[in-house]
Amino acid sequence: MMNYWWVTRPKRRLNSVPEVLGTLAEVSLNQEWRGQRNTHLDLEDALEKAGLKRLGERRDQTGGGARTYQAWIFSLGLIFIQESTGQMKLTLAGEAIMNGASPVSVLKNQILKYQFPSAFSIGRGVDVSRRFRLRPFVFLLKLLSDPQIDFLTEEEIGKVVIVEAESETERCYLSVRDKILDFRERGDRSLPEDFFQRYAPRRGVVSPAHPFSHLLDIANTCVNWLEYTQLAKRDDDRKLRILPEKTDEVKNILANLPLMIGRPEEQEVFQRKYGLDPNHQRDNRNLIGTRTITLEMLAEQKIRQAFVSEALKTPIAFISDDLVQQISEKTGLAVKLTEETLRRLYPHGAIGAFMSEYFEMAFRGREDAADFEKATAALFKDIFGFYTEYIGPQGLTPDVLLLSDQAGYSAIIDNKAYSKYSISNDHHNRMVQNYIGGLNRYYAGALPLAFFTYIAGGFGTNIDSQIVSISKESGVHGSAVSVANLIKMVENHSEYNHQTLRNLFSLDRQILLGDLK
Repeated sequence: MMNYWWVTRPKRRLNSVPEVLGTLAEVSLNQEWRGQRNTHLDLEDALEKAGLKRLGERRDQTGGGARTYQAWIFSLGLIFIQESTGQMKLTLAGEAIMNGASPVSVLKNQILKYQFPSAFSIGRGVDVSRRFRLRPFVFLLKLLSDPQIDFLTEEEIGKVVIVEAESETERCYLSVRDKILDFRERGDRSLPEDFFQRYAPRRGVVSPAHPFSHLLDIANTCVNWLEYTQLAKRDDDRKLRILPEKTDEVKNILANLPLMIGRPEEQEVFQRKYGLDPNHQRDNRNLIGTRTITLEMLAEQKIRQAFVSEALKTPIAFISDDLVQQISEKTGLAVKLTEETLRRLYPHGAIGAFMSEYFEMAFRGREDAADFEKATAALFKDIFGFYTEYIGPQGLTPDVLLLSDQAGYSAIIDNKAYSKYSISNDHHNRMVQNYIGGLNRYYAGALPLAFFTYIAGGFGTNIDSQIVSISKESGVHGSAVSVANLIKMVENHSEYNHQTLRNLFSLDRQILLGDLK
């Protein structure tokens, strides 16, 4: 029995969950799972071929690697095993992801509902202590919302929170809060003398060199999961904080918590309740009847899997000829069948699938700066309908040039992949003199420059005055928008036209959640 929080982690981040789910569905959906070694080995082979699992010699040939990935997807409430048939089925949340819904939206819902006990946590080979009766990620958000706490480090989560937080009662919460504050004062000296006896690792052996590693690994995974929800993010000092623009959303989440899910011993009942996607209040599907698996069904599943994989890499606003050709070549299926299936299943594309990757790009510094800039150009072209040019590599130019013939203007975007970007004197001069003043060096057209804007993970406290300073000196309106708020705009893109976007990006300050429709 594990006397601390535990989450399974074949991968510590959730970005690949949609692809793993798609592969799992292609190989194992509507098939018996328990004890089916050949099915497990087939899944392991498919995960390796898809690049989702590392290649390596399978010493025991039992499919244990595949079962680890299946447990990961099961723990998130995306699948269940039908009791009457033993077959694997998708929950409504799993179906939503496979149907092109935003994985961030669906998985955020699942993460916030993640609880101890659950069908997963009490399962064979897991067995988290029954003293834990809480939603761990909700508990973390409550701590982060507390002015006395304000932030959490992985060390605080690993050494205090995941061992001490066992319920959602106020008494437990206050006790954990006090122990975090004590830990900040005294460090490891604040921990009980019998700490490693109480919270020994699963195999009972504490590493002398890294005695806390089993707890810190779990803490790191918990932080990664919470970051995936786009509610919180580690800052440059590696401290986890709620994103400023998400403060009201987190308050609303904490103020409107549903009851915890009961009957974890009844696996199918629990998973179908846990696996409700944001658009359903109950799962009324009748899955008793068996269906003969046809070649058409297998082809459709292949196309779904390939589409979901591609949608994670690039924003897909519509089904293009190039996309059809790409999916056809990837699956080996006829172009006509591929096109008909894609247009039937995903008539509006799947923009949201890419947003988790785009969000992460905004915090990676220079590591993936070019990818962030290219993705921004793609979003403004495919989602908002601008003609865009990625001009960053030319030198002394902004990253993206926008052109709107319908509204008669041009605009420029500068991406900054930082959590708290501030406009330095050097960057101020570059925007005024090179980007705005030197417009004719990289744009030969006649459309007047309407605005400049910065897109970043977040901004420093002086960003508004810095934008005003550029605007006054250059005579061009400007703005700054966090990646979280830009994603909100993308989600509601149908509500904007080029004129309303011009007005929004010309506020001469940071664009806030209250400015968005």
